[in-house]
Amino acid sequence: MSKGTINVSVDNIFPLIKKFLYSDHEIFLRELISNATDATLKMKHLTNIGEAEGVEYGNPMIEVKLDKKKKQLRIIDQGIGMTKEEVEKYINEIAFSGAEEFIEKYKDKNGKDAGIIGHFGLGFYSAFMVAEKVEIITKSFKDEPAVHWTCDGSPEFTLEKADKKERGTEIILHIAEDSTEFLEESRIRELLVKYNKFMPIPIKFGTRTEALPKPESAKEEDPDSAEATSDEGKAPTQEVDNIINNPNPAWTKLPTELEDKDYNSFYRELYPMQFEEPLFHIHLNVDYPFNLTGILYFPKMTNDMSIQKDKIQLYQNQVFVTDNVEGIVPEFLTMLRGVIDSPDIPLNVSRSYLQADGAVKKISSYITRKVADKLKSLFNSDREGFEKKWNDIKIVIEYGMLTEDKFYEKAQDFALYPTVDNTYHTFSELKEKIKDVQTDRDGNLVVLYASNKEEQHSYIETAKEKGYEVLLLDSPIVTHLLQKVESSEEKISFVRVDSDHVENLIKKDDEQISKLSDEEKVSLKTFLDGVIPKEKFSVQLEALDSNANPFIITEPEFMRRMKDMQKTGGGGMFGMGGFPEMYNLIVNTNHELVSEILNTKTEKKKERLVNQALDLARLSKNLLKGEELTAFIKRSYEMIK
Repeated sequence: MSKGTINVSVDNIFPLIKKFLYSDHEIFLRELISNATDATLKMKHLTNIGEAEGVEYGNPMIEVKLDKKKKQLRIIDQGIGMTKEEVEKYINEIAFSGAEEFIEKYKDKNGKDAGIIGHFGLGFYSAFMVAEKVEIITKSFKDEPAVHWTCDGSPEFTLEKADKKERGTEIILHIAEDSTEFLEESRIRELLVKYNKFMPIPIKFGTRTEALPKPESAKEEDPDSAEATSDEGKAPTQEVDNIINNPNPAWTKLPTELEDKDYNSFYRELYPMQFEEPLFHIHLNVDYPFNLTGILYFPKMTNDMSIQKDKIQLYQNQVFVTDNVEGIVPEFLTMLRGVIDSPDIPLNVSRSYLQADGAVKKISSYITRKVADKLKSLFNSDREGFEKKWNDIKIVIEYGMLTEDKFYEKAQDFALYPTVDNTYHTFSELKEKIKDVQTDRDGNLVVLYASNKEEQHSYIETAKEKGYEVLLLDSPIVTHLLQKVESSEEKISFVRVDSDHVENLIKKDDEQISKLSDEEKVSLKTFLDGVIPKEKFSVQLEALDSNANPFIITEPEFMRRMKDMQKTGGGGMFGMGGFPEMYNLIVNTNHELVSEILNTKTEKKKERLVNQALDLARLSKNLLKGEELTAFIKRSYEMIK
């Protein structure tokens, strides 16, 4: 037996490891199993290229064993193993220039102490976050003796011969008193499933009971016969290895090897509590100029953007890293689900913090392009099916158009603009359809839209009577998106259908002449200003068609947009989101009710007519609620007595 001191210039590396990795202490198991996997795959490679003469790769697995009584956790592999010299080289040689430089150099972007695993290849030493003593028993595939390394968390270690006969490595962790949670079977199973569910080497954790397959002769017999069951009357069972991972997940295969049912099956494997099938999938597979594989799924979306992120899982060579893929996947695609696997993404794996650089930007651009190409392909091959899915996927596409210029350009081929009548147009189709009717006197194309089909129903119907097409745009970011479309297109504006009376939505050359004289207008305006609350409504007299409503409530497009934009973040200039609700009250001077109001001699009746007309306008705008609605109903009954 030999003794020695681990070559590290920091006086004691282990307290540092425990301190700086404490918040991520559970990753020790991921790191140790990753090492075991690497060792096994190296063995496979050497046998494949003929550099392990006389050695068979076989069907190796990694085994995790728990002994609660002895307070031990063991990780056993059948990989390449290590010689005495290799243990001394890879385990005992850790060189730092000093604790101060170590701590300062690896702070994260917020100035906090970052983890060290991943920077120095210290995956093995993460074991000391949970163990008071660690042993390594290892035998190389080479014809050399096995060795036994022991360290109690100080820089001193012992190294001696071992009697291990089979190649591979066994790590024995003597779990510390402050980490006894890792002696619980449920906790270890949880970590194995979380981090190692798709590792490329089978991982055994205990055994499970499985029914024995019936022999052919028994299948033909009566299933209730004694021969078909055990002595207790139950089907015979056997104990089998409990393999907790799927070594060959769908994303590691070629698209040509998979069918839709395979993709859907893998989706359920990723999200066992998700009962709806995905709408469609996108298989990522590129090996130049970077290596990336994966599968992204479009689930059914809602308009709530805040609850759908962190569903894409990031792997590095089939090892789970994080479900925070910000910086790798464009933000608008973080609402998707699925898996991305790339060895080329720089990671601080101890804290799963992504370090964006040039390679990551290329990966992000590739994913954006791949998604856009898939959407275009779906649109071209099955437009009807694409239209049916539109409401379930539009929030992702619209968000992408808003935030990614390249995606915006590509989306012109498949982004849809639905109407209130459930027809769908691309933007070029829409412009062609409405140009003859919805071009104003200045040559601007005016696109009318509604955000709520029910609440804005009366305004929609009035516009449709004029022959106008009305879109239904109801996503939470539509105001921002319309700003972008207007800035990208020439002589085009979007106007919500309730932002003005229909005559003013699309200004034409012809103008209505008012039936009221200037003197009558002044008299009417004076009376209305005295009855209608100034803090809520700005009264405007307009000469409209006599068939138009007498009172029409509108909200100017600019003011409403600014409020909407502030609600969804960004663009709320001058604090407009905090302003009181103000509306325009358009009074149609050509309507007979307005003339009646003007000519009524009784002040009380005159005021009653105004309040009734105002409340009807409020009702059509969905503004009449509570006490005011109760008063309106009472007044209405009194008027029809």
